[in-house]
Amino acid sequence: MTTHLLYLHGFRSSPESAKAKQMAAWMKLHAPRVTWWCPQLPPSPAEALALLDQGVAGWPRHNMAVVGSSLGGFYATVLGERLGCPAVLLNPAVDPARDLARHIGETTQWHSDAPFFFRPEFVDELRDMTPGELARPSRYFAVIATGDEVLDWHEMSQRYRGAHLRIVEGSDHGLTDFEQHLPHVLHFLDLAPLP
Repeated sequence: MTTHLLYLHGFRSSPESAKAKQMAAWMKLHAPRVTWWCPQLPPSPAEALALLDQGVAGWPRHNMAVVGSSLGGFYATVLGERLGCPAVLLNPAVDPARDLARHIGETTQWHSDAPFFFRPEFVDELRDMTPGELARPSRYFAVIATGDEVLDWHEMSQRYRGAHLRIVEGSDHGLTDFEQHLPHVLHFLDLAPLP
């Protein structure tokens, strides 16, 4: 059973994302004893990972899990491979070093319009931390939308071959229908039975 849960938002996103807020609300109402952490991630992937490593250092490996959306799904995979914990991936970025290279420069956060700078060396940081083949695909549950307008669902499905996959017909990159998939996420995390 999951006693510690980490939620990782995507590129330009924040703990204010719809999915993060839905999960936080469910946890507060139904699983208040579970340690819940959804940090604002810095733009630097190396700094983000250092923050996460430090934040979960005292967590029990056998009772922790991580959920990540888009770039957060990539980070969740990095942590899943490093720590051996279960991970839920929501339209996960497969090759963010390639995909985010075109976003170098100043950009803004979705939920606040706060500016931040995505530096060229961040692409190298992503490349350096990219995991190889998954050690145990069964530790992963990926929700992948065929209607994702940002990432290729075929590439995501291939990357997580052998994992528990929920292929969603249609939808979009943000999984605006997330409430339909939340019960499956919670079931995988052993937090709630399927209705």
